[in-house]
Amino acid sequence: MNIKNFIFATNTGTTGQVGLAIFRIFVGLVMAFVHGLGKFPISEQLIQGVASVGFPMPVMFAHAAALSELVGGVLLALGLLTRPAAIFMAFTMFVAGTFVHAADPFNVKELAFLYMFVCIFFACYGGGRFSIDNKMGSKV
Repeated sequence: MNIKNFIFATNTGTTGQVGLAIFRIFVGLVMAFVHGLGKFPISEQLIQGVASVGFPMPVMFAHAAALSELVGGVLLALGLLTRPAAIFMAFTMFVAGTFVHAADPFNVKELAFLYMFVCIFFACYGGGRFSIDNKMGSKV
């Protein structure tokens, strides 16, 4: 690879796909085990936070948010059902950034929005070549 291609070319080859896989796995594992798993068991504080946003059935929606992060993160890391998992997580992060942290300064809600846009990226792009989705899709 010459310097011009390194600086200006789009990498759609193996190197780009490896980078995408590393990114997908890292984001999925952090979402699952730092954010999702940390919400279990579901606390009264989480339920009250969901209720304060105005969601009906706050216990159910608190569980849905935690499961979205835990299960969705694992699915994202595996590259299995990448797009549906990313859509659910993007919605969860949208709610977190827009409603749960509505009164907070932007530097507090920034992480939720960052995860939301990363999830939107995976919802649009998919899991890439090194994903279970790709292996299953080639069999269909």
